[in-house]
Amino acid sequence: MIQYSNIHQTSNFAVLSISYEKADVETRGKFAFFDDNIKNFVTRIHDENLGDAFVVSTCNRTEIYSTSPNYLLVAEEYCKTIGVNLSDFLQFANIATKEEALNHLFRVAAGLESQIIGDFEIIGQIKKAYARFKKERQNSNPFLERSINSAIQISKRIKNETGISNGAASVSYAAVHYILNKQKRITEKNILLLGVGEIGQNTVENLVKHVYQPKIKIANRTQEKAAKISEKYNIPNIDYNDFEKELENTDILIVATGAKTPIINKSHLKNGKEILIIDLSIPHNVDKGVSELDNVTLIDVDDLSKQIQETIQQREKEIPKAEVIIKEMTKDFLEWEKKRKLAPNIHHFKAVLKNMERNEMHNFYRKNKYININDMELSEKMIQKITNRFAKYIIDNPLKAEEISKLMHEILVEQPNNEFNEKH
Repeated sequence: MIQYSNIHQTSNFAVLSISYEKADVETRGKFAFFDDNIKNFVTRIHDENLGDAFVVSTCNRTEIYSTSPNYLLVAEEYCKTIGVNLSDFLQFANIATKEEALNHLFRVAAGLESQIIGDFEIIGQIKKAYARFKKERQNSNPFLERSINSAIQISKRIKNETGISNGAASVSYAAVHYILNKQKRITEKNILLLGVGEIGQNTVENLVKHVYQPKIKIANRTQEKAAKISEKYNIPNIDYNDFEKELENTDILIVATGAKTPIINKSHLKNGKEILIIDLSIPHNVDKGVSELDNVTLIDVDDLSKQIQETIQQREKEIPKAEVIIKEMTKDFLEWEKKRKLAPNIHHFKAVLKNMERNEMHNFYRKNKYININDMELSEKMIQKITNRFAKYIIDNPLKAEEISKLMHEILVEQPNNEFNEKH
């Protein structure tokens, strides 16, 4: 029988997660993963024959999804890649394996594990993370492909079939919500947004939606990307290298960059002008020392999450509905996996029946010089029906699959061959 790869099954699936539940913003920042780490990490795990893995790193979580039973070795290679100690990583990590890991992925994709429940920004981040690793690997893993696709479908169903995303509650919206609540005459404020990645773009969208003609400018390291967002929302963009000068006239600074170290510190805020700074980056891209300045109010993602509890409470009532969908889709996934695992047995069984059919048809034609087309169609239907019954039995009784397959092979192949050899 064909061997079933151990990197393509739930029994070897694991996730190691560092999230807001056990780690504050600063701690999460120490374990954050950046795109320029991908090549090194992928090379490391494949050099060590540790299966496939991908990393989701957002403002609220960093998670390693692995298809190796040696997931701690995968975590060790991850820590070597980003320059931290494994023991420090494990101090803050939650580990889930097998079906529990699959369930965790689906719950994360559904927004149930988000700091702001129902925040569907996460599914886009999962898709992008897997796509980047897949591109670097130049290969696909059927198990991961299916699990990611299932996660996407779960996210869509929960968004459409429950009220868990009702009300505005995401990190980007929370930032705008905070501004609207804390700032007077918001239309007169000069707003500068640094970074137009996914969260940055969502922040721009929320500002344009909730503030009448906001005085907002954007800057991004990749000028082309900033130009596209600028055109889409009809707002000005500045050269990233000029943002320090722009700060002199800025009332509200929103930082959504993806730098490894702070890009804003006390030296950028010398003029004493009052400024609200919202740091949406992980790790912090604004040095916490700026909060020591009398003219600066500094807010980060953990602060923002506390601002929208009423919406969260309403969403929590929808969790049971979402969990029903996850349970249903998890069952479908595991059924698919069973069928895929036993596919070689099923295909072999059907091939044996088809071979028997050919032999019988040949013998019938040799004796009668004709074959009725209706007989051929009936034979095909019978083969498919028998195959379906065989498939259902071994899927329902996977522990007996090899035994039954071997028995069928003996009855349908070996015994007829032995009888033929005895006659000849």
